[in-house]
Amino acid sequence: MKRTSLGGLLGALALTGLVLLTPARADNVEGLRNVMGSVVSVLPRTAPGNANKDEPEGSGVVIFDGRHILTARHVLTNAEEIVVRTFDGVVHRAILRGQDPATDLALLEIETKLKPIELGDDAKIGEQACAIGNAFGLGLSLTCGMVSAVHRTGTGFNPVEDFVQTDAAVNPGSSGGALVSKSGRLIGLLSAIFTKSADANIGVNFAISTALALRVATDLRTGKRPRWAFGGAGLGTVPGRGGLGRMGAEVLRLRPGGAAEKAGLKPGDIIRYVDRRRIKTPRDFRSAMARLLPGDKVEVGFERDGKEERATLTAQ
Repeated sequence: MKRTSLGGLLGALALTGLVLLTPARADNVEGLRNVMGSVVSVLPRTAPGNANKDEPEGSGVVIFDGRHILTARHVLTNAEEIVVRTFDGVVHRAILRGQDPATDLALLEIETKLKPIELGDDAKIGEQACAIGNAFGLGLSLTCGMVSAVHRTGTGFNPVEDFVQTDAAVNPGSSGGALVSKSGRLIGLLSAIFTKSADANIGVNFAISTALALRVATDLRTGKRPRWAFGGAGLGTVPGRGGLGRMGAEVLRLRPGGAAEKAGLKPGDIIRYVDRRRIKTPRDFRSAMARLLPGDKVEVGFERDGKEERATLTAQ
């Protein structure tokens, strides 16, 4: 897992609201045990002295046809060969199909077909969440807590972020593992932990949302490198520094022919929502757009001259 500074993260958390850190009891124990068969330990093999000292092993989640494994890119640092180990102790050779630095994701492929994980809907604050990963390289383990926050952006971990925050215990080696709902469906891919001094869990842990992770994996599977089109609008935060009032993302300029212009947005409009997602900063808007594939449509709620308006924006 990676970490960032206390001051930088607390500033981002202050913008995004509610944080819950109350432990949750694990329900559906049998179903959660079964989903561990869809998570693997990722074991990069490096030249002597080149191992990732912070996290020499990681985790991965089986998706698509059962032969593809999504993991955290930073787990594979300096890897010359990659193998994965299943929960029941079978080791498979893996090849790297693609990677995306902007989201810190990588897609692996193996010859054997494993059981792909079931996909869940967007996580909801307060719901039970369980983390499955190869903590400290000891092998796969399960910890449970709850979803503390959703749609976290601006944490400083990745250029493109759409994080689910959880208090389920997550430690080095869990990067690339699964954050699942109480029914065992994937709601996020474990990516980063925040800690002040030691690289160990203190209850503020982040998983890339399933929607963003699958958007990236879909491109990597077809050999594409994800392209990030953030709506074709230059945005600023309102109210300005030192100001008061309801937060939003103000349209400052439009790219000719871009998605925002085609949707009918104009400079001076203040974006409040993308579908039902509340937009407080330009980062929130870019994060919402990053989840979309070209051609996807979303409803944008905005304020113009003091009136609430809506428009349909098509991702490009």
